[in-house]
Amino acid sequence: MNKNFIGRLIFAGSMAAAGAANPCSCLAEKQECADKGMKAGRNIPHNGKPGFVSIIMPAFNCERFIGAAIESVLAQSYTEWELLVVDDCSSDRTYSIVWKYSKRDRRIILFRNKANAGAAASRNRAVRHAKGQYIAFLDGDDVWKKDKLEKQVHFMQNTGCLFSCTSYDKIGRSGKGLGRTVHAFCAGYEELLRKCPGNSTVMYDAGCLGKYTIPLIKKRNDYVMWLRIIKDAGMLYGLDEVLSSHRIVPGSISYSKAGLVRYHWIVYRHIEKAGIGKSIYLICYWSVRSLFGNAGMKGNG
Repeated sequence: MNKNFIGRLIFAGSMAAAGAANPCSCLAEKQECADKGMKAGRNIPHNGKPGFVSIIMPAFNCERFIGAAIESVLAQSYTEWELLVVDDCSSDRTYSIVWKYSKRDRRIILFRNKANAGAAASRNRAVRHAKGQYIAFLDGDDVWKKDKLEKQVHFMQNTGCLFSCTSYDKIGRSGKGLGRTVHAFCAGYEELLRKCPGNSTVMYDAGCLGKYTIPLIKKRNDYVMWLRIIKDAGMLYGLDEVLSSHRIVPGSISYSKAGLVRYHWIVYRHIEKAGIGKSIYLICYWSVRSLFGNAGMKGNG
């Protein structure tokens, strides 16, 4: 068996042994998660503009790719949208690139954090300002197909679903396809504990469900949001059509799967309040899926 996989299981077991007595330091972040009075995971009632999509994009040092991400939004056949970009004190040209786009199209709204706060805080800030009935997510290094919004909005309107994802493919740094497709799926809460939709494929109806904020943990904060939403939405519905592309960038937060094991423990044991045995099982289940490259586990935090 792969040595890295064995290491993950040993790590998960050691976390379980220390769990109740010594919760990891990141739990303090979870307790502090408040963005101007909004508690982590709480859904805030929202009277969104009907049919309008608010796109949430946290950005940090992604000058090489963010232009392509924004261009994929500008190319959408569905034009009723706003793009809320929160720059997390990037040290490269990310802010200036987005600023130029915001001057070109008023639907692009740019914010900048006063201090580096992480993707979760950046997403929370954008969500707070969102005006749309629907809230969608796009990472600064991912791209959408030109009919992504149109097809997903119509899918949700035609089916009446409140929470949806789509299939996506994987691309490299240059944007060239890697020949790998991750298919969308339908899931209730228990199944979602074993899977995660691609962050840049998710959309939910904030007009019905309200807005959700998330804990300020470095990784898997998007996954925590999905688990919050599904408790109110009941089901995640999948549109099995490739409408997004996830860029594989070595060194990025989402690239290191082994590093995510610790955060899965936080999610399952301390946020979702799963028992020790169930938390270990879920971490092992995820590790096996990750080891063999199974679908449905992309997420970056």
